[in-house]
Amino acid sequence: MRNIKVKICCISSTAEAKLAIQYGAAAIGLVGKMPSGPGIIDDELIQSIAKTVPPPISTFLLTSETRAEDIIAHYKKTQTSTIQIVDALSNKQYDSIREELPNVKLVQVIHVINEQSIDEAIEISAHVDAILLDSGNPNFATKELGGTGRVHNWDLSKRIRKSIDIPIFLAGGINKDNVRAAIDYVQPFGIDLCSSVRTNGKLDEKKLEAFFTAVQQI
Repeated sequence: MRNIKVKICCISSTAEAKLAIQYGAAAIGLVGKMPSGPGIIDDELIQSIAKTVPPPISTFLLTSETRAEDIIAHYKKTQTSTIQIVDALSNKQYDSIREELPNVKLVQVIHVINEQSIDEAIEISAHVDAILLDSGNPNFATKELGGTGRVHNWDLSKRIRKSIDIPIFLAGGINKDNVRAAIDYVQPFGIDLCSSVRTNGKLDEKKLEAFFTAVQQI
């Protein structure tokens, strides 16, 4: 069985974090200010939840900031182990973030839209610790930066995975019914999900159990 890492995103309380970890989450996602999408919580709550998460579980701050100095400032309010940059970083200023936060992992989201997404992932892979492939679209009038619940073109995701040497997380419409196909086809390092393990916005223990059962069958 392949050791697939699972990241449960849109965590909104210490109880949800504990529940996700109990069922096998290797990472949790904590969503900061966004132009759209689910799971947004304030920075004080993100920091409070992150403090309760034991190592080696990773805590991801999802930030929509696009300038290095603003991302650094956002991180300092939350103190997570990882920063997930959900929009394009201005002037590719990854080195500036590295210099200021040398012990923090950087994960860049690539919204898989077309062939250009492959080139973008290859270029950015030299600067970050992992790439997360999602189904948003930052080109919309109101930017879509995650949490869409839509599956994107896995052919493109597979080509990205084959083209770069760092870990890939696959997101976008992953659920208990398609997770096996997703892992078999794309062969990512990890899977990221939010809405498919929730009911009325709250983490659902039965859905979590069913999802992790499906993952463990791989």
